[in-house]
Amino acid sequence: QVQLVESGGGLVQAGGSLRLSCAASGRFSYINPMGWYRQAPGKQRELVAAITSGGSTTYADSVKGRFTISRDNAKNTVYLQMNSLKPEETAVYYCNADIYWLMASRQYWGQGTQVTVFS
Repeated sequence: QVQLVESGGGLVQAGGSLRLSCAASGRFSYINPMGWYRQAPGKQRELVAAITSGGSTTYADSVKGRFTISRDNAKNTVYLQMNSLKPEETAVYYCNADIYWLMASRQYWGQGTQVTVFS
């Protein structure tokens, strides 16, 4: 059974930093892409950043220059380094991945990790 397990959320003061991790486990051929989404109370889930197996990245405009996504393909893990956090970025952050087994793929979500930024 394929799972995405996140870690690294928590409480941080505005201007501070957090690093999220998400590891994929189970039986699969490969994963591409991997990314992070977030959902604040009363708002829609939105893409934060994504990365391909080759290292190409995409960022939401609001986080460019402050967040960095990276991945370790050998560990099937994606990371999100978040710097200069703002209170409005308080949300549940979800890991997302397209996971392939042979020629078929399916989108998976992690359980979510809470990030709370206080001023």
